[in-house]
Formats: sequence, C-alpha cells, structure tokens
Amino acid sequence: MKDRSEIAPGLIEGLETAVDHARGSETGRVIVEYGLYTEVLGGESVLVGEPSIVALANGWVIINVGGGPTEDKPSVTLETPADPDRTSSFLNIRVADIQAVYAEWSQRGAEFLTPPQDRGAEIRCYIRDPDGHLIEVGQTTRAL
Repeated sequence: MKDRSEIAPGLIEGLETAVDHARGSETGRVIVEYGLYTEVLGGESVLVGEPSIVALANGWVIINVGGGPTEDKPSVTLETPADPDRTSSFLNIRVADIQAVYAEWSQRGAEFLTPPQDRGAEIRCYIRDPDGHLIEVGQTTRAL
C-alpha cells in the first residue's frame, strides 16, 4: 500500500478540514467515502476526484456523487438512503479471516452493527458507510 504522503497529496492531510467545510455537499460526501475505504478499510487510492476509485482486495470501489437520470438510466436518481435501516442492496466484501479484519477495522474506526455472527455457511457482520449504505463483511466457512 502507498504511503499516506503518496495518496492524493493535500487531500489526506486536509481530509478533516475538507469534510468539516463540505459536509452535506456532494463533494464532501465523496471525500468522506474515500476516507472510509482508504483509511479505515485499508484500500489503495487509484484515482482521486470525480469519480474516486479505491482498490480494495480483488476489486475496485468507485465512489460517485450520485445524481439524476442519464441516458442509460433515464428514470433513476441515485441518492443516499432516506432510512438507513431499510435497504434493497448492499456492498458485500469477503475476507479470509473475519476476526482479524473485524479487529483491525474496528481499531481504525469502523463501527460494526454487531460482532461477527456465525451463520453456518458464513461468518458475517455489517458496517455502514458515511452515507448510511450497508456493507456486509463476511468469511465463507464452506462451499456455498
């Protein structure tokens, strides 16, 4: 992983200030999301801006500001959930050692809804991103 000074010079150093000034704005939300995926979950910066991209495990998390309909989604508006306790989808991250990830991410500031729960075929727990979107973190215990 890159040293903090190599990741978006000026952005990380001013993250708290930028968030304080921009909280509630679309740009501020992207900065907060970026901080979760890089600083708390340990992802590596690929691109900072609009959109921001973070390499996490075997994939990329792409952080957009959302917005209104476009040609390819003419009737869809992307926005943060009005009620974070009601959702129709969530990001699902699989890890090799959920207990280690739970301890490490908790130490970095992740707030889990519960500790990891053994569900038989998997052990899982959930966190929320700064906009309230649900993220499942799980470890497969046998073939699903």
